[in-house]
Amino acid sequence: MVEAVMFWNEPNNLSHWDFHMDPDWKIYAAMVREASAAVKAENPALKRVLGGISPIDADFILNMKGKGALDSLDVVAVHGFPLDWNHWTIHEWPERLQEIKAVTGLPVWVSEVGVSSFGAEEVQEFGLIRSAELLIGRAARIHWYSLYDLPRAWPATTRHREAEGSSYYRHFHMGLIREDGAPKRALRIFRRYAPELGICQWFHFNDHRVEDAAKWLKRLGVRYLRTGISWADSLRPGALSWFDRLMKALEGFEVTVTFCFTPDERGLRPDHTSPPKDIGEYADFCARMVRRYAR
Repeated sequence: MVEAVMFWNEPNNLSHWDFHMDPDWKIYAAMVREASAAVKAENPALKRVLGGISPIDADFILNMKGKGALDSLDVVAVHGFPLDWNHWTIHEWPERLQEIKAVTGLPVWVSEVGVSSFGAEEVQEFGLIRSAELLIGRAARIHWYSLYDLPRAWPATTRHREAEGSSYYRHFHMGLIREDGAPKRALRIFRRYAPELGICQWFHFNDHRVEDAAKWLKRLGVRYLRTGISWADSLRPGALSWFDRLMKALEGFEVTVTFCFTPDERGLRPDHTSPPKDIGEYADFCARMVRRYAR
């Protein structure tokens, strides 16, 4: 079942929200307020979550608080990748969570935490164990990113791509399972931490892996799953059939659905990171998806 909806993904990261088009995130805050009201009108029992932030930034949460974006939300969320992208050590996780708890009374979820096997599978194995030790008991929801490696033929959703050097290529090695289906070392120990540790897995449009993913998740004892339904994809032919297939495959889990990515024709500029021309259209999309999948 759907237990929560999240409004966007990493809104304070230029790879996901073009804040040059939205100085001080005024449009984003207004969009969250309107979308949250629309979702509440459809299903007041659903938890409503601010898009998971990356980097972890208390000032961003204060900005959203000052703009009233948190008033109708139930949760804020953070993302952390200290062994791959962040400029802090993995052992600082409790301090990073406390920074956010100090500026909001809302619960703080960790909606993405992960470690790549880019350098060695042993690094990912250590990262999983230490992340679980530091986060279980400190956050009500923890979603490990991710189940699958990103296929090399698919692009990673990032603004600078190959110009980022190894930072870009680490995107392709975040899974517990390699592209060829072989399990990594970390997969063998993940069961120790389920169901307290959930999974975040993004699926591409008509992703061939979705049914297999559900089987793996059940095998691993996963209860909590985070994924996305793309507003941009919703305008593609066959979109509802794909969304129906995705949500049917995930029926056995407590799902947090992230609504994100602007259709080119709906943005202030033609890009998935663009703020929308009309925030009401995003709110309407969220309401339609809740009506269809979270009754």
